[in-house]
Formats: sequence, structure tokens, C-alpha cells
Amino acid sequence: MNELWRLDATKIAALVKSRQVSAHDVATAALERLSAVNPSINAVVDIRPEDVLAQAGRIDAAIAHGEEAGTLAGVPVTVKVNVDQRGYATTNGVTLQKDLLAADNSPVVDSLLEAGAMLLGRTNTPAFSYRWFTNNRLHGHTKNPHDPRLTPGGSSGGAAAAVASGIGSLAHGTDIAGSIRYPAYACGIHGLRPSPGRVAAYNASSPERDIVGQITAVSGPLARSIDDLRVALKALSRRDARDPWWTPAPLTGPEVARRAALCLDPGKIGTCEPIRAKLRDAARHLEAAGWIVEEVGDLPPLREAAELQTRLWIGEGYEAKLAAAEKEGDPGALAVLRGHQALGRSTTPASYSQALTRRATLIRQWQLFMETYPVVLLPVSADLPFEDDLDLEGQAAFERVWEAQIPQIGVPFLGLPGLSVFTGLTGRSPTGVQLLAPRFREDLCLAAGAVIEAAFGPPSVVDPAGN
Repeated sequence: MNELWRLDATKIAALVKSRQVSAHDVATAALERLSAVNPSINAVVDIRPEDVLAQAGRIDAAIAHGEEAGTLAGVPVTVKVNVDQRGYATTNGVTLQKDLLAADNSPVVDSLLEAGAMLLGRTNTPAFSYRWFTNNRLHGHTKNPHDPRLTPGGSSGGAAAAVASGIGSLAHGTDIAGSIRYPAYACGIHGLRPSPGRVAAYNASSPERDIVGQITAVSGPLARSIDDLRVALKALSRRDARDPWWTPAPLTGPEVARRAALCLDPGKIGTCEPIRAKLRDAARHLEAAGWIVEEVGDLPPLREAAELQTRLWIGEGYEAKLAAAEKEGDPGALAVLRGHQALGRSTTPASYSQALTRRATLIRQWQLFMETYPVVLLPVSADLPFEDDLDLEGQAAFERVWEAQIPQIGVPFLGLPGLSVFTGLTGRSPTGVQLLAPRFREDLCLAAGAVIEAAFGPPSVVDPAGN
């Protein structure tokens, strides 16, 4: 019983709904695991055990009365500190927001509760969710459970570190430039970035999202199995009228040819050899499962998409973002904004409009490409997971980080779903590959991801105690 935390979400839900174990049993095991490992990795930064046990009690009572418990009945899930959860501060890793208490739940939180999940705690993020590293002045430094010298990723670094170390079977994350996919990659788990419009979003505690946030930022799940991602996506895709962009798209689309494009070096980013080898292996496994995989020298514009996404994300309201970061005094946030100072200060209404206009052209090119190749297999990053805080080691290091992340940054601009799939370890360093599919075809990413997971093996829980 005390190792229920090792189980995947689908297994826990089945045990709870069949009354083989209680939600209280699961909650107790999850809280014990959290207490054992969180001090060494600082993944969960707001923990209220009494709330978790109260949630478990409500789930057990509902099951005892014969009520429908939900697809995630009794599953411990963490929530990132940048979305509203009633009674908790929506800090986004910023001291300036430490008292920004949410009066209502975000759609994500309501969807998880509706599905019967137990909200185990709130996970850390870099200040303003700007970086691929997770450290801030309010909540402190999150460590990678595999190796504390490596980044846990960001901005959903706390979420990924929690799942990797057995703190919850699932985690909520957000992604505007790789913030789900990169932490999953860095911590050796799976992470799904859904299509914009798939998962409803809204924070009543905060100002309305800017344009780039509305059209490219998403919430999505991180997990230790593809099946769990599939179930979590279904739960998170619940309609919520507060999001004007939510779309009632089916979770499974029409049959298409099982054909994938393999690109080892998209945008000429200089993909390292260990990742090239994993991509080739993943392609061979897909072929063995009946997929047709064709290697292509390059893809439709991805580097340009990444550059334009950066302009929209960083450039929109640049001076206000810089002023807030200076007031916060966070080194990481300042490094991101000062590192892109030329871009930020050159972003005008005209250049912003041009970027949005160009977006339609690039999306069209990708859609036509995906008529032939419904799935694309490419790197998550050009490099193995970075040394922690590498982006603070000067402009050259900062630029190296951003160059390596082009395969992540460009995807939100194109409105595509993306899946980071674990492919084993190189030494103590996790590795992974990325899968892309057409808009609202997360099912294709998950189908290809399941083949790769079966070949490489699912992620195992990491014990960070030896770090």
C-alpha cells in the first residue's frame, strides 16, 4: 500500500473505482512520497496535506454511494503555480504575486476535479515562466531528480521533476515555447503540448492574456506513460465557456496513412550525435510497427517560426515586461529579456502585424507538408539536457540555449500539437524525441509515441535521494 505512488494514473483510477484501494490510501502514500523526496528537489512548493485528505474523503464517499467517480478517480495530480486554484496564490514564481490569491479555479483545475483527480500540490516554475531552468526568488531552486547538475527544464520544471520522482502520477504544465516538452525531456518522462483551443484556459486573478498568449500558449499533461497522457488529455479537454478559443474538436480524427518524416537537424541547429542516434532508433521502431518513415533534409520553415514566436512572446509589451522583471530582480528573467533586448525594442506594431500575417503562410506550408507526412519525428532539443542555469553564464551560453531549442519554440507559432517521448538514458542524462502532428491530431502523436514507448520502455520512477 505504501508504494501506490509508483503506479500509473490509469492503474490507480481502476483500483480506486473498483474499491480495491481507497482514495485515502492513495493520498496517504502520495503524501509520504512527497515528504520523502521533495526536500531534495523542491518540485512542489505549496503543499496542504489536509486538503489532499479531504479530497480523498469526498472521492471515497462518492464511490461508496455508487456515484460516478471520474476517469481520474483518486489519481494524485500536481498543478503549476501559474494557473488559478481557489484559495492558493497564482505566483508564477514571482514575489510580486505571492499574495495573488485565486477566488475561483481555472478551467484546468475544474476539469481535473471533475475527472476525480486529487490535487496534491502546486509545482514550481521560473519567474514569469520565462526560462528552460526552474529557479526563482520566491520558491527557490528545483533540481533534476536524475542529476542535480542538470536542469529539470522549464518552465514546468517542478511538474516534470515531481512526476519523474513519483510525486503524483500526472502533472499539469503550460507551454508557450517548450515549457511542457522540454521539462519532460530533461527529467526523463513524457509531455504533451495540445493544440491551442483543445484545453480551456482562464485566470480570473490576472489580467487578460496578451495576443500571443491567447493564440499560442496551452496547458497540457506530463506523465510516465502514453496511456496516462491520453486519459489526462481527455479529462483536460472539457468545455469551459470562460475560454472563447476552446474548440469542440474530436479527440480521435479520421484514419490517415501511417507515414512519418524524420528530420535529424531541423533548421540546421546542429543536433548532437546521441540525439541523432535516438531519432534513428525511434524511426526504426516505427518502421517495425508498420509505419513508413522517410528521412528529409529539412522541414518547412521552423527556424523562422521560432524567430517570429520569440518576437511575439518577448516583444509584445517588452518595456513593461522588462520593468516588471527589474522590479522583481530575478536574474533568470532579466537574462531572458536583456538577452533579447534588440528584438524587444525593435518590435513595433508594424513588425508585430507582419509576424502575424506571415504566420498564416508558414502554417499553410506545414499543413501541406503534413498532407504527405501526418507525423514528424524530430529533436526536442539539439543538445542533451543543459547544465543547470547555463543561460546565466554569459551571452554566448544564452544564445547556445536558445539556438538548441528552435524545434520547441517554433511549434506554438504554427499551432501544432507536440509530444516529447522518453527514449532512455545516456549516462545519467535523460534523452527523448519529439513528435508533431496536424492541428487537433494529438491522437497521431500519441499513437506514434506508444510505439516508441514500447520499444524503449516507459519511464521509471527516479529516487533522487542519492543526489
